[in-house]
Amino acid sequence: MTRSPATPWTSPKALKAQLARLWERGDLLRGAVTGDARFPLRLPLKSPNSADITDRFDAVRAWAADLAAIDGVRVQWQELRHRVQGTQKLPASIWIDSLEDALTWLGKRRDWDRFSAQVAATRQCQPALLPWLEKRPLQALELAAEWPRLLAVVAWLVEHPRPGIYLRQVDLPGVHSKLIETHRGVLAELLDLALPAEAVDRSNTGISQFAARYGFLEKPTRIRLRVLDPAIQAVPGLACPDVTLDADSFSRLQLAVQRVFITENETNFLAFPQVRDAIVIFGAGYGWEALARSHWLHHCAIHYWGDIDTHGFAILDQLRGHFGHVDSLLMDRATLDAHAAVWGNEDKPLLVDLQRLTPEESVLYDNLRDNRIRVGLRLEQEHISFHWLARRLQLLDGVIAADPGTSI
Repeated sequence: MTRSPATPWTSPKALKAQLARLWERGDLLRGAVTGDARFPLRLPLKSPNSADITDRFDAVRAWAADLAAIDGVRVQWQELRHRVQGTQKLPASIWIDSLEDALTWLGKRRDWDRFSAQVAATRQCQPALLPWLEKRPLQALELAAEWPRLLAVVAWLVEHPRPGIYLRQVDLPGVHSKLIETHRGVLAELLDLALPAEAVDRSNTGISQFAARYGFLEKPTRIRLRVLDPAIQAVPGLACPDVTLDADSFSRLQLAVQRVFITENETNFLAFPQVRDAIVIFGAGYGWEALARSHWLHHCAIHYWGDIDTHGFAILDQLRGHFGHVDSLLMDRATLDAHAAVWGNEDKPLLVDLQRLTPEESVLYDNLRDNRIRVGLRLEQEHISFHWLARRLQLLDGVIAADPGTSI
């Protein structure tokens, strides 16, 4: 092929790029679903004008020769009468007459065949999913190797809506729970198309709620607690045990507890001093829904100990959405100032307004959010001294050490 010098006219490379964009948008693949024939397909062409023929005649001829040499492309010619060069034949339009020609030029024949096989299999066993293939053909093509198994999962759920088992218990040849978990996003879109409305709990959204949305059992949320008073016999024969329960079992506890501490740091949880009639819970960040099932907590004093940063106050704010009587612990300006030597940085502070903070907490939150003390300031709870914790516990109304001989 003759290589022409750089020109503003449409080159073979630019023509192929036009066709490639149709592939990259999924327009060519969609035809396998819809049967819509785009061919013969005309590609936009920018051609030389009369001045180009006068000033760059050799370049014009080379350009025309390059287009004529493209395999699988039909050039429609027109005759131009030029006052100097006489009658000339130049490309007027470029046509690709068939899908086969387009696939050959792009090198996409195998991809087309794979997608066509996906469409055929889907049309035969799950035609309700064809709109998804039409909408996301390139994503479907990437899943070609897994597609038969994804179809099998959809077919199984159509036969067993809201099965009430764990994902691990789905018994299909070649299908394992890891495949389902890996492709939850895609499966959710497919199942929403294939299942009847009553089989989908649309109040549960996002891949993290996939199991609940389609009626699978979920791994129980675990709540970890330490008893802080040896007199509380949570486990017979053990003083102050460290216990982990599922959320349902925790909600049914019947302990002589009057005060509950919650901390986000495991070391603080493990080293929390003994306190009469109290337990400490290892917190779960922003996930308080499991704890909210425990209505007996409404009858306890609750103290939340989090980081002094914008996210720490946001977690406190969210916890108060379930238990409005929660008090913060060691999340105040005095604690912050006393530990200036161990201040750290919060990479992505929150900017939202929080509605459930006390006036004092709101002032500190605003100071942190608006960088009034220092840019990105945070004090992580693990840097607060236990001597400071002990002094604060002594100031709480009615808090004493579990053992009268033990100092807090």
